Order: sequence, then C-alpha cells, then structure tokens
Amino acid sequence: MRNSVWRSGAALAALAIALAACGGEAPANESGAAAGGDDTIKVGILHSLSGTMAISEVTVRDAELLAIEEINKAGGVLGKQLVPVVEDGASDWPTFAEKATKLIRQDKVATTFGGWTSASRKAMLPVFERSKALLWYPVQYEGLESSPYIFYTGATTNQQIIPGLDYLKEQGKKKLFLVGSDYVFPRTANKIIKAYAAANGMEILGEEYTPLGHTEYGTLTNKVVQAKPDAVFNTLNGDSNVAFFKQLKSAGVTAEEMPVLSVSVAEEEVTGIGVDNIAGHPVAWNYYQTTDTPANKKFVEAFKARYGAAKVTSDPMEAGYNAVYLWAEAVKKAGTVEVEAVRKAAGGIALERPEGLVTIDGENQHMYKTARIGIIQPDGLIKEVWNSGEPIKPDPYLKGYPWASGLAAG
Repeated sequence: MRNSVWRSGAALAALAIALAACGGEAPANESGAAAGGDDTIKVGILHSLSGTMAISEVTVRDAELLAIEEINKAGGVLGKQLVPVVEDGASDWPTFAEKATKLIRQDKVATTFGGWTSASRKAMLPVFERSKALLWYPVQYEGLESSPYIFYTGATTNQQIIPGLDYLKEQGKKKLFLVGSDYVFPRTANKIIKAYAAANGMEILGEEYTPLGHTEYGTLTNKVVQAKPDAVFNTLNGDSNVAFFKQLKSAGVTAEEMPVLSVSVAEEEVTGIGVDNIAGHPVAWNYYQTTDTPANKKFVEAFKARYGAAKVTSDPMEAGYNAVYLWAEAVKKAGTVEVEAVRKAAGGIALERPEGLVTIDGENQHMYKTARIGIIQPDGLIKEVWNSGEPIKPDPYLKGYPWASGLAAG
C-alpha cells in the first residue's frame, strides 16, 4: 500500500504538470499580467466545497472571503477592489490541479488562496511553479518542502507536530499508537514522529492508515485498545474523524486513560464529531477561538456577525484569513500585483493577527508562529494549556534537529 501511495503521488504531480502545460507555454508571471480591470483585482479561492474534506475547507473559504470583504471596505488594495473567483477542489487532487490551471490561465487571478490536504498542495505545486503564479496555503503540514511560488501560512513541523510530541513526553506518555489517513501528510508526519520517538526514548506500538472518507473503524479501534498505548497521535483528516472518535468512545476509551492528540481536528471538526465523543482530548495548533488577543476578539465577532452566532473559528480558518491580509500587505509594499515583486516584498512583513504576531520568513516563505497545545472542552471550544511563549522560526526541513538528519531524502 505504501508504494502505491507514493506512485499515485508521482502520478498526481505528472498530471498537474500536464494540466499546466495545456494550451501552450505559460508566459512568466502570467497570473499578474491581467489580474483585473482598472479598478478591480481578481484573486482565486480554491477549496473542497464538496466531498470528504468539505467538513474542514468550507469555513476556510468563508474566512478568506471575510478578509476580502474587510479589505474592500477599507479601500481595497492599491486603490482597487478585490474580486474573488471561487472554485471547488471537490476533495479530489487532480481537480485541484485542474481548477488551479483555470484560475491562472482563464481567470488570470493575481494570486490564489487554497488547499487543505498535502495531496491537494502537491498536485497544485507544479501548476503554480510552471506558471510562476502564487499560492497561499493555509493549513499546517508535514514540512520537508518549500517552493518559491507557495507561501505557507499554517504551521510547519517544528511549530506543531514537535511541540505536540514534547507535550506528550512531558506528560509521561512514552508508548504511542499512530493513526492516520493514507496520503502524504500522515505518512510523512509519522516518519518524523518515529524519528523523534527513537531519539527521545519513546516507543511506537502501532501505525495504521485508512483511506480518506473511511468510516469503519471497529477493527482499527480494537488494535488500538489491545496495544494499550499511553496515547494516540492522530493524523486522520476530514470526516473520517467523526467515525473514529465515535467508535473509539464506543470501545470504552477515555481521554483520561488514553488521550488522542490530533493535529487536524479544530473547533469546526469538533462540531461535526460531536463534543461528547471528543471532549478531554488534546490538540496541537497555533490558534484557538479562545486565544486571548485584541485582534482575535475582533476576528471572532466579525466572523460570527457575517456567518452566524453559532459558528466557530479555528486555526486553518485564521491562517486563511491571515493569508489574504499578508498578500495584500506585500502588494502594497511592492506597489504592484506582479508576482516576483510581491515575493521580494513579502519577506519580513510582520502583522498582529488573531493568533498574535505573524512574520513572513523571506528565505522559505513560511511564517513565524506561536505553538499552542489545547484541550477540547465540554462546550466544544478549546482551552489552551501550553504555548511556546513567542513565535517559533519556521524550520520546514528540521535542520535544527540532529535526529531528523536524512528525513528529507528518505
């Protein structure tokens, strides 16, 4: 199964390149050449609005649209109004590549905000690189990647996964069971987790993967219970988490005896899973709805006013919201939407955002971000129990960790 996953990843990349090449050679900086009329600038929004990932991605789209509305009300960018062009990746990685190509070539957007899974990002990457167009990717991921045409506004490994492992270690959780969806993010994350465990006196008791959208977790739950780990590290994505946590609870597993630390379950997913099935379990992120900053109070109020008082905010939504503002700031600094000028201007930009201070690292186009561990509460919100105290410099290739040497080539 492992080999087939990597072969399919290579096939996705090849398909993306083919899609980018269709219609002839792409001129350099094509997306910035005709990004709007005299008084408008078109920007792309590309998320899964249907399929297994819609549970997570619809609200990221909503947050990005909110940012666009706010920027337009404040006068726009370079005196122009932003016009979003919204597309549905449909939880299908070739579709993401196809829609990215449409946004760049047909719609001629100035930039695109989109993606969630690493499979979607990997499918889009060659499209954006070949066309020399910009993608702002808003979700935490497995690291071991950088692209001159992607800005990564979610966490990389040393800002989420490693702090999560440090937290479990400090809690005395030395025996772990790994559960993930069967694609690039969980498999690469677990490769990193196993290297960390070997260097930190921790033991991996099991490692299981299921397809995205999988809903039958009885067998896997039994394996987890029989292994008797101190904790589970969960990299499942999408609505598979609903079935997993419900069946884990049915098996009698409690957060007190066997905490499940998740890195892709935030407030929005808690609502879908059902708080009774997941309360008490830990999560690792960089932002929660409860994060105590002046900017977050305004963000939460604005989001609820726009989409409904019952709506919640979450880390990926906030990172998507941030991405629009960071791009707009880079455009203002550059004085143009031209891609290379925006890339050059972006490095070092620092903004106070709902999560706190966020700074663009000009070397790798990732963000300095504060790491946070939280516990899911009975009301469905997340209570922060630890944070890194200050933003952490992004280290996508884990160069600062001797135990990680060789992972990027592995």
